[in-house]
Amino acid sequence: MFTLKNFKIIALLEGISYLILLGIGTPLKHLTGNDVIVRFFGMPHGVLFVAYVIFAFVLKSEMKWNNKEFFMILICSVLPFGTFYADKKYLKPQV
Repeated sequence: MFTLKNFKIIALLEGISYLILLGIGTPLKHLTGNDVIVRFFGMPHGVLFVAYVIFAFVLKSEMKWNNKEFFMILICSVLPFGTFYADKKYLKPQV
């Protein structure tokens, strides 16, 4: 269940949902008072964020991430475009 392939999918979806919330949902909510996007994407984004963090903890030893790499992977979950960076830099199969 906790595989690198699944983690990469979670990371992608978490990153996309975060960008939708930040780039569209929040401005729309504050400028027009329409919070439909925030309501629609808020809960799924929260679930994806929690899944991302759990997957990171579970995969830490399997992927042989040192503490610095692991910390960066966790930090990437709260930065816009961070999960895409983590995917390119850290989420490569071990040889």
